[in-house]
Amino acid sequence: MTAILERTTSAEKSGYAGKLITAEEAASKIKSGDDVVVAQCASEPQGCMAAFHTAAPRVADVRVFSVLTLKPYDFYMKPEMKGHFELASWFHAPGSRKALAAGAGTVTYVPNMLHRAATDRIQVRKPDVFFGTCTPPDAKGFVSLSLGITYEKDVIEAADTVILEINRNLPRTFGDTHLHVSDVDWFVEHDQEVPTLPSPVPDAVEKTIGNYISELVEDGSTIQLGIGGIPNACALALKGKKDLGVHTEMMVDSMMELYEAGVITNKRKSLLKDKFVCTFAMGSRKLYDWLHDNPAVEFRRGSWVNDPAVIRRNSRMVSINTCLTVDLTGQVASESIGHVQYSGTGGQTDTAVGAKEAYDGLGKSIIACRSTAKGGTVSAIVPALAEGTAVTLHRANTDNIVTEFGTARLRGRTVRERANALIGVAHPDFRAELRRRAGQLGYI
Repeated sequence: MTAILERTTSAEKSGYAGKLITAEEAASKIKSGDDVVVAQCASEPQGCMAAFHTAAPRVADVRVFSVLTLKPYDFYMKPEMKGHFELASWFHAPGSRKALAAGAGTVTYVPNMLHRAATDRIQVRKPDVFFGTCTPPDAKGFVSLSLGITYEKDVIEAADTVILEINRNLPRTFGDTHLHVSDVDWFVEHDQEVPTLPSPVPDAVEKTIGNYISELVEDGSTIQLGIGGIPNACALALKGKKDLGVHTEMMVDSMMELYEAGVITNKRKSLLKDKFVCTFAMGSRKLYDWLHDNPAVEFRRGSWVNDPAVIRRNSRMVSINTCLTVDLTGQVASESIGHVQYSGTGGQTDTAVGAKEAYDGLGKSIIACRSTAKGGTVSAIVPALAEGTAVTLHRANTDNIVTEFGTARLRGRTVRERANALIGVAHPDFRAELRRRAGQLGYI
């Protein structure tokens, strides 16, 4: 009881109680022409964002910057929001893809490298309002930004107005996540279940890919790993490794599980030894409970975590990412299908380049994909990318391409060597045609 009273008294002294407003009142702080930035993924301020559209009758030309918007909010899904709100997405999610495909005119994409997403935008224009989430204030008047500071902390420091949703279900995390109540303009109390992300069970093809990837990961490596069937399969295949470390953009369940299995120890890391390093987390409730008050995990800004110059300081750094397609020269496309923007660059280029350039010469970048798509009717390895397709990873930075048919090592190889290696890991049904087209293009 004494601790609770001390916390309450501290919060009152810092002005917390006087800063409480409703979600609708928070939305009323948005003005015409504002640039609004919202926190991403599990840190998304869902209570406030669900109220944004209520400001539409009195505002025009408001841009809302976000990454992986989790819900199809009215402010960008409804066609009548055009001219009032526009979602400027750094990485598309199902809702923004749907609105974009419908031609509502309420969604656009922001090309970026994740580690520069916030700083690049701030150089163009200072944000007007930031909306995020946090834990309740502690006895010293500090809240924790909890599950993500990829760009959030940088934007908070630059924005004119900062509004945070207090959610008592969020874990309190360590690193650069703490913020004093005095640095926040308004609070909205909105307790809800923290958004979770299912952990898909890998199928036979993904397990085969995971086994090939594990052959490239040595004991003592520092890894970056995402989420999905292939990364989960990779995590399963890594269970025989020793003393792995983590320096990753996204903290996921599989990393917690490898830690509990004794595979990840972080003891042989050259940068922030003994610590998990990440910039945001999303996964199960079990993961969030594990992260709560866990000093083994440090959340740092994406401008630092994902900076290739920082990543390269890790020993035996291995970056593991996935893609949509690869051409025969090694150009990797992970975000668009022709002219259609499907997702975003995210941190793939950051981590792939940083790993490949690791200071000890032992780093590796791995790009994985199934050999086919659309139920096996098309090859993921193609002679040339379709017109309009965005190149996520330049061929000069491509290192290892892994499919269920093996690993194509491209670093330092000629176009002829690359084409032959990639045809070798393509699905057998498409190899003859790929070889014919490679000859026509002068690759082999």
